[in-house]
Amino acid sequence: MKVFSLALALLLFACQRQEKLQVSSTVVQALPVLTINSSSENTLLEYPALIEGAVDLEIRPQVSGSIEKVFVNEGALVQKGQPLFKINELPFREALNNAKATLQSAKAAAQNAQLEIDKLTPLVANKVVSDFQLKSAKAAHAAALASVEQAKAGIATAEINLGYTLIKAPVTGYVGRLPKKQGSLVGADDPVPLTRLSDAHEVHVYFSLSEDDFINFNERYAGKTVAERIRNIPGVSLLLADNTVYPKKGKLDMIDGQFDKQTGAITLRATFPNEDGLLRSGNTGKIQLIMTHENALSVPQEATVEIQDKIFIFSVDKENKVSKQPITVLGTSGTNYLVRNGIKAGDRIVLKGMENLKEGELIQPEQSKDLTAANIK
Repeated sequence: MKVFSLALALLLFACQRQEKLQVSSTVVQALPVLTINSSSENTLLEYPALIEGAVDLEIRPQVSGSIEKVFVNEGALVQKGQPLFKINELPFREALNNAKATLQSAKAAAQNAQLEIDKLTPLVANKVVSDFQLKSAKAAHAAALASVEQAKAGIATAEINLGYTLIKAPVTGYVGRLPKKQGSLVGADDPVPLTRLSDAHEVHVYFSLSEDDFINFNERYAGKTVAERIRNIPGVSLLLADNTVYPKKGKLDMIDGQFDKQTGAITLRATFPNEDGLLRSGNTGKIQLIMTHENALSVPQEATVEIQDKIFIFSVDKENKVSKQPITVLGTSGTNYLVRNGIKAGDRIVLKGMENLKEGELIQPEQSKDLTAANIK
């Protein structure tokens, strides 16, 4: 009898424990839930960019010779017309002197041919000599005059070449590296220029958009033509290599006429003022474009999970059951994702505590007040 009572007590205890386990296993989690509403959102898009001076020139010699003097230092700011290099001018000065002597000789020959004409003219008139001799003299005179003009051109060429021995800055700008030093032999066919000169009072910043981005770009800004759209684009920002924003705004002023066949991208250009010389040709950075999206759907990034490069949210149905759904992200706005597809206005999603959620699990929403994702901090 005692054994039976003990067995019955153990059975009752086991049943009570099983009931407790079942009760505990059906406890519903209370989680914050967000209702998605549409709103106007701005996205900040960043594109790698290359900075170039308004004018970037290679300084090359136009005559061959040895560098006699270098007037500037690397990195110096020079003014238009300022001397940069001096090439030994002696061979070119002698060539000029030779051209001048050739001119004098040609003039003397022309004068002599004129004298021959003057001598033969009365003789032909008196029929002392034949008309043929006079015609030959006139032809020789014409050839002598042509030699005079040729000699004058030789002088002009020699003067130009002599002028090329003094190399001046064609624009105001900054001097680059100086690979050639005093005494170096240089020529017009050298593969390496004497230096580079960059006019950077303003800079051009080049960046590229993919086909999708360019289509979206055209849809976001008003205008029937490219020129009209460019005028309607607000100032753009430049993020420097140290992640600081350049203090002055730039203006988008050029869109390439065609896509690059290899990259599938199209190049755009923004121009930034650079009076302080902070930016130099060859700098890199990122162009920041702000795009406004009307009736956009956004979700806080904290309400998403990323699995194998895909972004998911946990939607909540009418029965408060959750299901994991992928979303396509259009961009970011602050700490929110702008969603292209995967949700719609009025959908509810779990805001926090998704770590242990299972597909189809029942939850208890913590709030039922409709909020836009943009208002969640």
